[in-house]
Amino acid sequence: MQQDKILILDFGSQVTQLIARRVREAHVYCELHSFDMPLDDIKAFNPKGIILSGGPNSVYESDYQADVGLFELGVPVLGICYGMQFMAHHLGGEVSAGNQREFGYAQVNTFDSELTRGIEDAPNSLDVWMSHGDKVSKLPHHFKIIGETPSCPIAMMANENKHFYGIQFHPEVTHTKQGKALLNRFVLDICGAKPSWTMPNYIDEAVAKIREQVGSDEVILGLSGGVDSSVAAALIHRAIGDQLTCVFVDHGLLRLNEADNVMQMFANNLGVKVIHVDASEQFMAKLAGVTDPEQKRKIIGAEFIEVFDAEEKKLTNAKWLAQGTIYPDVIESAGAKTKKAHAIKSHHNVGGLPENMKLKLLEPLRDLFKDEVRELGVALGLPREMVYRHPFPGPGLGVRILGEVKREYADLLRRADDIFIEELRQFKDENGTSWYDLTSQAFAVFLPVKSVGVMGDGRTYDYVVALRAVVTSDFMTAHWAELPYALLGKVSNRIINEIKGINRVVYDVSGKPPATIEWE
Repeated sequence: MQQDKILILDFGSQVTQLIARRVREAHVYCELHSFDMPLDDIKAFNPKGIILSGGPNSVYESDYQADVGLFELGVPVLGICYGMQFMAHHLGGEVSAGNQREFGYAQVNTFDSELTRGIEDAPNSLDVWMSHGDKVSKLPHHFKIIGETPSCPIAMMANENKHFYGIQFHPEVTHTKQGKALLNRFVLDICGAKPSWTMPNYIDEAVAKIREQVGSDEVILGLSGGVDSSVAAALIHRAIGDQLTCVFVDHGLLRLNEADNVMQMFANNLGVKVIHVDASEQFMAKLAGVTDPEQKRKIIGAEFIEVFDAEEKKLTNAKWLAQGTIYPDVIESAGAKTKKAHAIKSHHNVGGLPENMKLKLLEPLRDLFKDEVRELGVALGLPREMVYRHPFPGPGLGVRILGEVKREYADLLRRADDIFIEELRQFKDENGTSWYDLTSQAFAVFLPVKSVGVMGDGRTYDYVVALRAVVTSDFMTAHWAELPYALLGKVSNRIINEIKGINRVVYDVSGKPPATIEWE
């Protein structure tokens, strides 16, 4: 790759991958590697700059130590939180446990520097998000303070001769208002990286890599109809054409009319061979009596592989299973290269695959974020309504039915979900934009509890559904969508009146974190 590159060394923070996303947003290529990446590999990577991530450990008692030779490479270095402490600890400063830990909002007073010049929320002030206990208590040699808070006198530091910078807060999270501007300043101005990383440029590179990996083998792709698998199908088809066979599995947990819509969409838009497999009875039988969310995900993942294995036997040269795995899937399953983050939940396409799987994995979107996947889809010529469709989990309604999955529950839920999405598409804001486009993901959740209601003059005792709608730019953090009451009221009224078996609708107002976007 001839593009300018930024190297991110991961010390175990849950939000390290957001740094990568912010760098990519600046159209600069970056890779995330473990903190213990050998110095020779760092040199071979030839980065324009290095970013040291945050992490949960104390630098003075941890074995999470990078090769300090990175400070001798002559490239700019930005240390974030633990990364700043690592920089101070190894360059002549001191780090100690803070008397007062800082978690959440803080206001940093800033002083003039190459990093902060012209970037502020108020005069000489930044609104930031802190998450630390330890702090730098003594500056390293040849550093100066460029930011402070009352409880953290060295909140930002700089050695501007060497272009070394340390910041105690997290610029990668959206809670730090000027975080993107600070990272852009470091990447584009201080490192001098050229913003040449774009999806149209990426296509040729990705196509060449797929051809090299696959050769003359046949590939099976698990097609869900969602954004990720659709874009993966288009990209792989661009690379190897008829060597690709898509397998669309109806596991009985799809959205309303999903199977018909997906088959029609791909016949019209991709010209790809698609095999439709109705395996709903197989999946439902395996899920009977299972209530644990992790177990459900793993069962669904394993059953997918069973289906693919069966289809593979029908293809003479099938060697590869292609999936639409993207970066957030890998992150939340602690499946990133570093293996240092704590697992939040498994994803069927990265956490539920059996060790004895016969097919090799082809995951061309594995290092892309959701917005990059959408950009790639447009660049590949896919229609907007396909590319900007809300995400749908691989396990489908299986993780939107709390507790045991039953066909009765799935039938009720898919109808409720369809009403919700239909009204979101029809309801517009004052600018004429649909609330479907204003939200990043929206769906209904089936709650396996009953509540008392009244319909006409009769008592009812029926099920409850929850509506969930979020707004997010990266799916790593999310805010609940403030939908108009009139919209929520209409959705609730339609669901209760049109679906016998549901008599109560509630709305989820939880953010991510502390909640996840999906309920399971």
